[in-house]
Amino acid sequence: MTSTERQEQSRRIEALRREIAAQGLDGYVVPRFDEHQSEYCAPHDCRLAHVTGFTGSAGVAIVMRDRAAIFVDGRYQVQVREEIDLDSFAIEHFYDAPLKDWLRKNLRKGERVGFNPMLLPSTWDRDCGQAAESAGGAWVAISGDLVDTIWTKQPEKPLGPVMAFGRDYAGESVADKKRRIAALVAAQGADFLVEAQPDNISWLLNVRGRDVAFNPMPHSFLIIDTAGRTEWLVDHRKLPNDLSGFELDGVEMAEPARLLERVAAFAKGQTALVDPGFAPSAVAHAARDGGGEVKLARSPVTLAKMEKNPIELQGFRDCHRQDGAAWVRFLAWLDRYGATRAAQGMPVTELEAEERILAYRRDNRLFVEPSFRTISASAGHAAMCHYNATAVSNAAITPEGVYLLDSGGQYLTGTTDATRTTALAPVSDEIRRAYTAVLKGLISMLTLKFPAGTFGHHVDAFARRPLWDLGLDYDHGTGHGVGHFLSVHEQPQRFDRRVNEIELKAGMVTTIEPGYYKAGEYGIRLENQVEVVDAGGDFLSFRSLTLVPIDLRLADISLLSPGETAWLDSYHATVRTALRGQLAGDDLDWLERMCAPCGTRD
Repeated sequence: MTSTERQEQSRRIEALRREIAAQGLDGYVVPRFDEHQSEYCAPHDCRLAHVTGFTGSAGVAIVMRDRAAIFVDGRYQVQVREEIDLDSFAIEHFYDAPLKDWLRKNLRKGERVGFNPMLLPSTWDRDCGQAAESAGGAWVAISGDLVDTIWTKQPEKPLGPVMAFGRDYAGESVADKKRRIAALVAAQGADFLVEAQPDNISWLLNVRGRDVAFNPMPHSFLIIDTAGRTEWLVDHRKLPNDLSGFELDGVEMAEPARLLERVAAFAKGQTALVDPGFAPSAVAHAARDGGGEVKLARSPVTLAKMEKNPIELQGFRDCHRQDGAAWVRFLAWLDRYGATRAAQGMPVTELEAEERILAYRRDNRLFVEPSFRTISASAGHAAMCHYNATAVSNAAITPEGVYLLDSGGQYLTGTTDATRTTALAPVSDEIRRAYTAVLKGLISMLTLKFPAGTFGHHVDAFARRPLWDLGLDYDHGTGHGVGHFLSVHEQPQRFDRRVNEIELKAGMVTTIEPGYYKAGEYGIRLENQVEVVDAGGDFLSFRSLTLVPIDLRLADISLLSPGETAWLDSYHATVRTALRGQLAGDDLDWLERMCAPCGTRD
C-alpha cells in the first residue's frame, strides 16, 4: 500500500467514524456481502473494499470509534496484509476467530454496534446480537447503510440484461420446478418461501443475466407460496420488451425495493421460510413485523438445484471437452514460448497468460465469459490462493519459479473450473516433494469409493493425508459445488475440515483441489471438477469432468504407487481420446507427449 493509498483509506475510516458518532453508535459492521449475500459483488456493493482497501471475495470489518478489525479466511492472509493499512486494522481469522467472538471478547459495556440488516443474514444477526448482549453492549439494526452515506462516487446498482434460458439447456420447465419447490415449502411446514439468492432464482425461472461479472444471473428476489403463486421482484429495466421466450406464466412482477413490503403482506397469519445463511435478516424481521412466523431453514431451491438433471450433466461433460481444448492450446503455447521469451528478455507475463487462455476459450461459440477472475500466478504470487494480477503486480513467468493457473469458463452448457501448476524448467527437490504430495491427494480423492450417506468432511482428509505425512497442509477447503451456467462456487456441498451437513449424492458437481503454499516463494494446486456417480452396491464415487493433462514433469513418479500410476495412465488416455479431434499440429503433439504413460517417462 502506497502512502497516498494509506492516506485515502485513513480519510474514509475517519469519515465513517464521524457518521458512526452522528448515529449515536460506537461501531459499525462492514461486510463483504450485498443484499443477496453474494460471493461476487457489483461495484455498487463493494463497501468493504471502499472502506478498507481489501478486495478479496470473503471478509468483514468492524470499525469502532477507537479501534478496528478485519476478518478474512486462510485464502487471503497474505493478500490482506498487502492491501490494507496495518496500523488501522487488526487482522482476525474469518472462521477461527469470527466477528461474534470478537464482539464477545472486545466489546465494552454500553457500546452500541450498528449493522445494515439487508447485508447480513439471520445467522449473523442472531449470533452477533447474542455476543454483543453477553458483553454488555447492543447490536443495533439501522435503516440504510452508513458506508453509502460517505461514498461520494458510489457506482449505480447494476442493470444487466436478463435472458431466457431454454429447456434445451435447463432440462426442466419452470412449471415443473415451481410445483416441486411449492411442495418442498409445504413439507417444511411453511406457507411461503422468500428467496434472495440470484442463482436459485435464475435456476427456478430458467433465466440468466449479466449484473455481475463471472455470474450469469440477475440480482432479484422471489416469493413463492405452497400453491405455486410466485412474485419475482426484479428491476423491469433489465427485461426485454418481448417476454415470449420466457416461461413466466403465472409469475407476478414487482420492483426489488418493495421486498420488505411484500414479505409483510404475505406474512400476516402465515409462516415464512427464510434461509438463515443466505437471505437478509431484514426479511425475517419484516415477516414478524407483518404478523407472521418465521421458519429458518436452508432454501429448498438450493437443495433441488444441487442435484443436476441429465441434460445439465451432459452439458457439463460437453463444455469440459471444449474447455479442455482451450487449456491444452494454452499450456502448449506456454511450453513453446515461455522459456525462449524469458531468455530473450521478453517474458510472458501473468496478465498476458490470462488473456491468452481467454482468447482460446472465445473461439468456442458457446462460451460466454470466464467463471471467475483467472488466477494467473507466477512464483511467490502463487502462494496467494486467490491472487489476481494487476498492472502493478503483473509479474514475469520465468524458469526460476512455478506457475499456477486457476481458470474456468461460463458456457451455455455449463460451468468449468480447473487448476494446473507447471514450470518452464526443472524444479527443486522441495517443490517436487510438495507437488507429488498434492498430486497423490488429488488421486486419492478421484479414486475414492464411499458409501451413500457420506458427507464432505468425511472424505476431506483423503486429499490432505499425503501432505500431512510431510508435515504440510493447506488452509482452504478441498472442493466446492459448481452451478450449471451459474455460480462457480455453489453451496451447499463442499469438502472441508469443517462439518458440512449435506450428504453427497449422485448428480452433484464439485471440485477437488488440494494444494500447498509457501508464502513469498511458491504455490501448488491441482484441481479437477467431478460429478458424483453411482458406483453400485449403495456406494458412490467421483468421475472427472476436467479434461486437462497433469504436468508430471514436476512430480517424482517413483513415489507413486502402481495404483496411482495406473489411474494417471487411464486419465490421460481419456483426456487424449476426448481432445484429439479438436487439436492439430504442435498442440496435438504436445497433448500426445503430456498424456504418455508413466512408464515411458524418464
